[in-house]
Amino acid sequence: MFVVGISGSPRKAGNTEFLLGEALAVSKERGFEVERLNCSELKIDFCTDCGDCSKGRPCPKEDDAARILEALQSADGIIVASPVYFGSVTAQLKAVFDRTIPLRRQGLKLKEKVGCAVAVGASRNGGQERAIETIHNWMHIHGMIVVGDNSHFGGIAVRPAYEDRIGRKTVVASANKLCDLLERTCPKGSCWGGD
Repeated sequence: MFVVGISGSPRKAGNTEFLLGEALAVSKERGFEVERLNCSELKIDFCTDCGDCSKGRPCPKEDDAARILEALQSADGIIVASPVYFGSVTAQLKAVFDRTIPLRRQGLKLKEKVGCAVAVGASRNGGQERAIETIHNWMHIHGMIVVGDNSHFGGIAVRPAYEDRIGRKTVVASANKLCDLLERTCPKGSCWGGD
């Protein structure tokens, strides 16, 4: 089974990438194949809703979106992480979300995949729940199954993330919940990868 993680931060090796690494480490320890997609390393242009994907044609933009779409379509589970910049997800992550329109328009290709969200902010109540709500909304629009951290909305941390023991626990709990559901709904050998 395969879990893809997306970091929506434009900063390399920052809090968001650190927390996504912790979530993916949980998946890897539990026997899942993992892939990380960092917005800090990818070129993603904005969607202009040209309509080509509605007609079954590939997106005319030449950037890293095709790589992201391929990874998401292959995934069983998806973990999305974002810093909170102005009360929500970053512009880079929103661009990624918008560019996934072909996966919806061409047959709901993310339907039934399991997803969870992680957000990190400057204070304990710094907009993380709003950012997670935006991530969950994107997942629901695609028909995904959304999980939290067993008692709340997902992984919520405060920067510096490596010092936030409580926040890191919610990230690990969210990743474990995602893995728990994948193992229940997709027993080994019956899903992607045929493990």
